[in-house]
Amino acid sequence: MNKTLVALALALGVGFIASAHARQTAAAPALNDAQIAHIAYTAGEIDIAAAKQALKKSRNKDVRAFAEEMARDHAAVNAQALALVRKLGVTPENNPTSESLSKGAADELKKLAALKGSAFDKAYVDNEVAYHRTVNNALSGTLIPSAQNAELKSLLETGLKLFQSHQMHAEHLAQSLK
Repeated sequence: MNKTLVALALALGVGFIASAHARQTAAAPALNDAQIAHIAYTAGEIDIAAAKQALKKSRNKDVRAFAEEMARDHAAVNAQALALVRKLGVTPENNPTSESLSKGAADELKKLAALKGSAFDKAYVDNEVAYHRTVNNALSGTLIPSAQNAELKSLLETGLKLFQSHQMHAEHLAQSLK
């Protein structure tokens, strides 16, 4: 399987899915593949926006390298995600989770915009740690079990492994900024 395509799960990536995932209750209807695709794409766009903000604001070479990795990986993933949904004939479907992601992202970007220097770097990286941790939980606990298409499910399962490496990278970077 193409590594870039496998990285679709990375699109589920960066501290804004937490509030959306936490709001989803056991009584909420299960997500369908079209909704999962929309959540994945939305999360990828959010992470790209966060990375671009970090590249504009940070002067720390390690933070910048991490942000470049996030922007590059998520842009590639979103391109592959779009190709996959076209191949599967799925039209991504807006849903309360993707709407909540967008609102949470806007709020977080606004908070980060007010910070400068090492305060920004620390807040950005701490957010990345929390986001990746939450996304990994959402993947394993909600998105993968809800995926009906075998190819999508497999892609998300493989992507989870890659996304865990992003979490580890963010955690190590956060330790170095203390």
